[in-house]
Amino acid sequence: MAERPLDVIHRSLDKDVLVILKKGFEFRGKLIGYDIHLNIVLAGAEMIQDGEVVKKYGKIVIRGDNVLAISPVDVGVE
Repeated sequence: MAERPLDVIHRSLDKDVLVILKKGFEFRGKLIGYDIHLNIVLAGAEMIQDGEVVKKYGKIVIRGDNVLAISPVDVGVE
């Protein structure tokens, strides 16, 4: 049986993820919530630019229509 996108995202709950947005913005943080529209809630969110943290936000909600990709972040990989 093929995996469904929301099943893959569900397995990433309470884990660190990298969220890539339109216009090249990237955020890293712990995925603590999502919905069927891919609205994403991150805790400990950081904006990443050129591999470096440029701003820390804490808890944020990212609107799903801006999301291009969601990727798990391995420990020790930046």
